[in-house]
This record gives sequence, C-alpha cells and structure tokens, in this order.
Amino acid sequence: MDMRGYQRYREEAVHTMTPGELLVLLYDELVKRLTLAQLELEKEHYPTFEAAVERSLAIVHYLEDTLDRQYPIGQDLARLYEYFCYELSRVKIGRNAEELERVKEMSAELRDSFRQADKNITAGQEAGVAP
Repeated sequence: MDMRGYQRYREEAVHTMTPGELLVLLYDELVKRLTLAQLELEKEHYPTFEAAVERSLAIVHYLEDTLDRQYPIGQDLARLYEYFCYELSRVKIGRNAEELERVKEMSAELRDSFRQADKNITAGQEAGVAP
C-alpha cells in the first residue's frame, strides 16, 4: 500500500474539516489516549501508560492554548483544562486509576457536547439559519 497517498489523503481531510469537526477529532484522540493509559496501567506497562498520559496532556494544552478567552465559556473551559492538567499530572505520578477514569469521563462528555453542538450548527446552516 502506498503510504504517501494515504498520508496525503489524511492531510487533505484535516484541511477540509470545519473547526467543530477538528475540535471533536481532538477530543476523540484525547479519549482514545486516556483509554490507552487505563489499559496500560491495568497491565502495569508503565512506560506506555506514561506516554499516553503525556500525549493526553499535550492535547489538553493545545486545547487550552487555542481558547478564545474573551467569552465566558472560554474562561470556563480554561479552568476545566487547568483541572485536567492538574489531575493528569497526579495520575501520572501516582498511577491513580480512579482520577484517570474521572478525567476520561469528563472528556468524553465534553466531546459529546461539542459533537452535538457541531451537528446543530451544521443542521442550522443547511436549513439557512445563521449560527
């Protein structure tokens, strides 16, 4: 299989996504990495666990860096992302499965909310309603 063609396809797909779709994609990756961290923690594969937590932290930092803080929701999300970073740091140091589950559940709920919001915006645009 030609991997260059596949890589080009993936890059083009990302470039044609709406901001809402990109946000959901980031949250999908965050939840995926947190799930991987859980599985690796259960297996006591600590290097892979730590790498998954680090990648999760990087995603949360990116989400935080791209926030528009001029709106109250941006400020609220910034505080939530700070909480995620704090908890994930504790998870990594203490290998705390309970806190990891809590952050994963909250991330999945946020992802689902953003996914629904993106669907509502898309449906409104298709119906000719301004966002």
